[in-house]
Amino acid sequence: NRAEELKALAGAKRAVMDATGGGESLVYSTTSFLQLSGGEKASRVWLANFEVVNFLRRLAHAQQSTELFQLAGRISNAMQLAATAGNSDPFAKVKGLISDMIERLMKEAGEEASHKAFCDKEYGETKQKLDELKYDIEKYTSKLDKAKSDSVTLKDEVATLQSEIAKIIKSQAEADKLRKEEYKVYVQSAADLKQGLSGVRLALKILREYYSSQASLVQQTPDAPVVHSAAQGAGGGIIAMLEVIESDFGKSLASTEMTEDAAATAYQKLSMENKMAKKLKENDVEFKTKAAAGLDKEATELASDLDSTQTELDAVMEYSEKIRAMCEVKPETYEERAGRRRAEIEGL
Repeated sequence: NRAEELKALAGAKRAVMDATGGGESLVYSTTSFLQLSGGEKASRVWLANFEVVNFLRRLAHAQQSTELFQLAGRISNAMQLAATAGNSDPFAKVKGLISDMIERLMKEAGEEASHKAFCDKEYGETKQKLDELKYDIEKYTSKLDKAKSDSVTLKDEVATLQSEIAKIIKSQAEADKLRKEEYKVYVQSAADLKQGLSGVRLALKILREYYSSQASLVQQTPDAPVVHSAAQGAGGGIIAMLEVIESDFGKSLASTEMTEDAAATAYQKLSMENKMAKKLKENDVEFKTKAAAGLDKEATELASDLDSTQTELDAVMEYSEKIRAMCEVKPETYEERAGRRRAEIEGL
């Protein structure tokens, strides 16, 4: 990685400075360098070049660093050019190349650190936002489903109540009709019985008065010639029969009136029960209709919140994909590997 590469370069620079300090004074000092023959000078430059370049190439291989391979090639070229041109201090060029590369790599490391910090920050905030939005969507979805379910349940209950109210109204209408018919029959029956009873009682009164007056007349004039003799025995039988009829008519009238009273009482009780049941169910219908309307309104608001949250979630997910594409290291393609090798070869 970048930190290891920087460490390796720092080690290379230190090795060049530490290991070549004494040799540099021997090889490149004015006195000793002028005393050496051209072949000896070239050999020593070549040896130093070989050691430094090989050291860098070993580091490049160990670190798998294209930059180090290229640096080794540039140092090799610089050393050869310096030796050919008779440069008194070719290692100054080497030190400069290493320092330049360290400076560039440190700048890149800083940029990479800033980029990594940015990516870590965005990853963390995006993940937190995604978790919050997913939680909100689950919450809104759950509440929306419950509001819809409860609304449907209430509406079903309202429909059932309305059906029961309709049955109560129909039952009351039938009871009203039956009650009118019963009362009409009662009025007619009671009138007939009362009229019949009045007739029987009138007949009894007439017969009783007649036979009573005849009996009194016989007692007052026992020696008077008999012109007509009332049939006391037959009259008594007729009166007895009329009395039975009177009793039957009276009982029938009483029974009819009792039946009417019972029917009227039952009708009043049924009507009161229907009225109370109808009122209670109508109150339930009103309450549950309002509750269902409230749930429908809540469901509309929840659906809007859910839609907005889903839109926000889609936007955050799209942003998350962009961040991932920006921050994740992609596998190197064949073309990229081939280009890197060409650059290494050219650098060497």
